[in-house]
Amino acid sequence: MKTLTLIRHAKSSWEYDVIDHERPLKDRGVNDAELVSKYFKISLREPDLVLSSDANRARSTAAIFMETLNIPSSIFRLDHALYDFAGYNLLEVIKACDETVNNLMIFGHNHAITDFVNTYGHIYIDNVPTCGVVVLEFDIEQWADLKKGKTAQTLFPRDVKPS
Repeated sequence: MKTLTLIRHAKSSWEYDVIDHERPLKDRGVNDAELVSKYFKISLREPDLVLSSDANRARSTAAIFMETLNIPSSIFRLDHALYDFAGYNLLEVIKACDETVNNLMIFGHNHAITDFVNTYGHIYIDNVPTCGVVVLEFDIEQWADLKKGKTAQTLFPRDVKPS
């Protein structure tokens, strides 16, 4: 059994004159990441490996989650291939993971994340929002054998924000 937790980076800011790769989080993005990660802590399956796009907004979201969830930095890796919007690289990164990794956590971008969860999960999600978390379970022994699995959990900012 393999478990994959996909987290779309939190809301980023367009107010700075920087290239897309370097866009920072908005204050709302920081707040959402703090709030969602606190709620996610209750159901967290300890990851064996955490991968993140090297884009500033994904790295920053990962840092907030890792601090809140007490995930050691020794299992964290940046991967430029995850700076991927179409999903081809995301799929290849997942399939290339070592079979000893049972619980994988990835911080990345849309449309790659939404497309992936709709292809490999059993519940259709119109759009994984910024700072959205989707947990998928797969009845496989090796990531290379990835096939359709089960959408085990979703957690979106709107689910935990006070009304």
